[in-house]
Amino acid sequence: MSKELLDALDALETEKGIKKEIVIDALEQALVSAYKRNYDKAQNVEVEFDKRKGDIKVYSVKEVVNNVFDSRLEVSLEDALEINKAYEVGDTIRFEVTPRDFGRIAAQTAKQVIMQRVREEERQMIYDQYSKYENEIVSGEVERHDSRYIYVNLGNVEAVLSKKDQVPGEVYKSHDRIKVYIYKVVDPSANNNEPEVENKDGKKRRKNRGPQVYVSRSHPDLLKRLFENEVPEIFDGTVEIKSIAREAGDRAKVAVYSAEEGVDPIGTCVGPRGERVQAIVNELNGEKMDIIEWSEDPAKYISNALNPANIVEVRFDPENERVCTVIVPDDQLSLAIGKRGQNARLAAHLTGYKIDIKSESDMAALEADAELAEKAEVSIETTEE
Repeated sequence: MSKELLDALDALETEKGIKKEIVIDALEQALVSAYKRNYDKAQNVEVEFDKRKGDIKVYSVKEVVNNVFDSRLEVSLEDALEINKAYEVGDTIRFEVTPRDFGRIAAQTAKQVIMQRVREEERQMIYDQYSKYENEIVSGEVERHDSRYIYVNLGNVEAVLSKKDQVPGEVYKSHDRIKVYIYKVVDPSANNNEPEVENKDGKKRRKNRGPQVYVSRSHPDLLKRLFENEVPEIFDGTVEIKSIAREAGDRAKVAVYSAEEGVDPIGTCVGPRGERVQAIVNELNGEKMDIIEWSEDPAKYISNALNPANIVEVRFDPENERVCTVIVPDDQLSLAIGKRGQNARLAAHLTGYKIDIKSESDMAALEADAELAEKAEVSIETTEE
C-alpha cells in the first residue's frame, strides 16, 4: 500500500497541482480520527507518515508526571527515566501503538482524503475561473428548473437563475441558449450559509456543493454589457453610459454621453438603420429601449429623461435639491407620465430625482389658488390692524 500511496500522491501533484505536503497533513489528521473511532481510544495520539517509504505509524503521546492519574495520557517520571535518563517532569514521550490491521484502515482513509482533496481542488479551480467573469455576460444552456431556480449550464458549472433575476414573460425551456449576467460567485471555502442536511445516521452536516454562481437576465448591468458588446465606442470609452433604469422585459432608459466633439452619443448607440440597438432589443425579446443624452444641467437631463414628452419647464424645490416639478403641455401629460406611470418612474430612477409632473393648466390653477390665498392672508392681516 505504501508504494501505491506514494505513487498516487505524486500523480495528484503532477496532474492536479495539489501539493503532496497538503494531502499528507490532511491524511495524518484524518488517520488520528480513524484510529480513535475504530479502536475506541481516547488518548492523545499522533500519526506519522514517512514521506520516503510511505509507512504510517501511530504514536500515543504521554506527559511525564510525578503521579499518574490517567495512564492513557500520562507516564510516571520513574518509568520515563527507565527509557531515558534525560526525561523530566513536563516532557512528552511518544509510544508507538500502531495496530496490526491499521494498514487496511489507512488505505481506506487515504482514498477518502485524496478524493476529498481532489473535489475541493476542482471546486476551487471552478471558483477561480468564474470569479474572473463576475460582472460579465456569458452564454449558457438551460438545463432544468425547480420551484426556486432555473439551472443554466455554463460549461463546467451549473449557475442558478432565481425568480427575481428572470424577466417577466420570458419562458426558459431545456436546451435553450441564453445570455446571462454573472453578478455573484460564492467561494466554496467561505460558503458558510449553506443549509445543513441530515445524513442517514441522523447527524447534520453542511452540504458543500462547491462554488455557487448566481446569474441574472433582469440586472441593469446586463444591458450595459450588451451595449458594450454591440457598440465599440462604448467599449473603448468614446461614449459613456452614465445611468440605466430598467423594468426588465418591458422598457429601459439609458443615459449616454460623449466628451469628444463631433460624436453623437445617441446616434452611435442606435447605429446605422438602428442595427446596434435592434440587436440588443432582439436579445432581450423585444424590450423597448429609450436612449437619451446625459447632461450636466439637471433641468436638461430631466427633460431628456422624460422623452418622448415635450417639457415646458423644470422647477426645483428650494428646500430639497433632489425634488422637482416638471411642467408639460396639457396634451403631453399622459405621454410624460406613461402607461401605469412607467415613463415618469424610469426617468426618476435614471436621474435620481423625485419628479412631480403637472400640466400647464393644472400648474396655472395651483398658482392662481396660491395667489388668492396670499391675498386673503394679506387682507386678514390688514383687517386685524
